[in-house]
Amino acid sequence: MANSPLKTIEWLTKNLAKNPDPDKLVVLDASWHLPDSGRDALAEFHEAHIPGARFFDIDKVVDPLSEQPHTLPKARDFAAAVKLLGINNGSKVVVYDNSDFRTAARAWWMFRAMGHKNVYVLDGGFQLWRAKKLRTQRGGFKVDKSIYYTEYNDALYLTKDDILANIDLPVKDKSKWQIVDARAEARYLGTAPEPRAGLRSGHIPGALNLPFSELYRDDGTLLDNDALFDRIEAAGVDPDRPIGTSCGSGVTACSLALAFAKLGKWDTPIYDGSWSEWGADADLPIESTPSASETTL
Repeated sequence: MANSPLKTIEWLTKNLAKNPDPDKLVVLDASWHLPDSGRDALAEFHEAHIPGARFFDIDKVVDPLSEQPHTLPKARDFAAAVKLLGINNGSKVVVYDNSDFRTAARAWWMFRAMGHKNVYVLDGGFQLWRAKKLRTQRGGFKVDKSIYYTEYNDALYLTKDDILANIDLPVKDKSKWQIVDARAEARYLGTAPEPRAGLRSGHIPGALNLPFSELYRDDGTLLDNDALFDRIEAAGVDPDRPIGTSCGSGVTACSLALAFAKLGKWDTPIYDGSWSEWGADADLPIESTPSASETTL
């Protein structure tokens, strides 16, 4: 899988077995669950994880001044968090999760946005690891603090102002992004209320819909390239034109970026504020079905 954002479980088990330096190959568990799910990602990590893995908390590696959840932190704050995980700039990082929201893709995108190119997602994650009955480990992790420098890549990050400016561009403008929304179809259409209080229902004007869940097989692995192209085509997305992705809070949009990278399109930016920002601002335009245009929580 040359030039792929994914690593297979077979690759990981082979390389963990022969790896003499645990800081050269670093495995991260980036699991995350909804607050009302009854699940605790860190507690589950302590109960069982891939041997040698370290826990990357997407609820803590954030911008503390942002009003939005999961917001990408400032470069210095990201570096400070990564240093505590013992990761250095030469580390090969493989991220997995045990989440319904495929949150390893979020951590993968965060590292890439901070200039770390040697980062991958474990295809199938912990779900497939357990299905294959591979060895797991209990407890926490202890590592020495490392030295880490970031090189922020703003080409992978979209703001509210970027989206507003994009809406105003003519459809035929070759620089115009296709904004692809990773939420479920009912939320995109505005026929289902948003799970976060105070958000309007609908989507960014002109956005297309490709639910992230449609990109994965039942075993948690990404679809093959032909199937991914079929999903993209069915959603009306032109892979040869610029693409930006959005979702509820900037997490599942990263699965779209991961899929596009698997197809060779590595430059897909994420609208980090996503619907948690856009849907909360009554001054921003939305599209929705008439029956849901007044829906709020």
